[in-house]
Amino acid sequence: MANSARTQPGVERPAAPEIEIDPLEQVTDIYQKYQKPLSTVLTVVIVAVVGYFGYTKWYKGPNEEKANAALAMPQLYFQADSMNLALNGDGKNLGFAKIEKKYSGTAAANLAHYYAGVAYMKTGDFKNAIKSLGDFDGKGTILAYQAYGALGQAYMEDGNKAKAIEFFKKATDGKDDLITPLYLYHLGLAYEANNNMNEAKETFKRIRDEYPRSIHARDMDKELAKLGQLD
Repeated sequence: MANSARTQPGVERPAAPEIEIDPLEQVTDIYQKYQKPLSTVLTVVIVAVVGYFGYTKWYKGPNEEKANAALAMPQLYFQADSMNLALNGDGKNLGFAKIEKKYSGTAAANLAHYYAGVAYMKTGDFKNAIKSLGDFDGKGTILAYQAYGALGQAYMEDGNKAKAIEFFKKATDGKDDLITPLYLYHLGLAYEANNNMNEAKETFKRIRDEYPRSIHARDMDKELAKLGQLD
């Protein structure tokens, strides 16, 4: 008889009572379940944030100031065309080569890469010039195009015409009235040295037609005539 309700058709089975779930109790259960991993993640985030601000305030800031101060004397030697002192220091003040390494990661060290690269160029050390200039990051500044041009010259002096052409082309992307025609001229000469005569002609014509007021434009008819281009 106890099972008659289940076997007799038409007899409805009583519904099971609904169990109410307390939302607060549910959240508490979830927190207790994941308390350890949540605490670990929170700790990692806090340590990262504190570490970042600590690094910025107590290390990076003062280090930038020291690097900027160190840069002053070799810059003076550079302007005076004393490249050895600019690169290697004078025994009391650091040169660009040491500043690059000692203050690595600072804006001053980044600028030292550029100065060192040009200084190495002027002393005929093209391998080190290529390395230092390659480490320089001038993105978003006019100095980036000058660095590309200097790299082109260093590669050209080192006998790598293909790389020289690559960087001279990069140096001409800035569309600057002084820098662009200068490195277009070097690009044309590099093309010519690499037996790319058609590219050399087109490059020299760009200087003549797009930068007629540049100091290089006046020599372009002569350069083009050498290549058989008379118009």
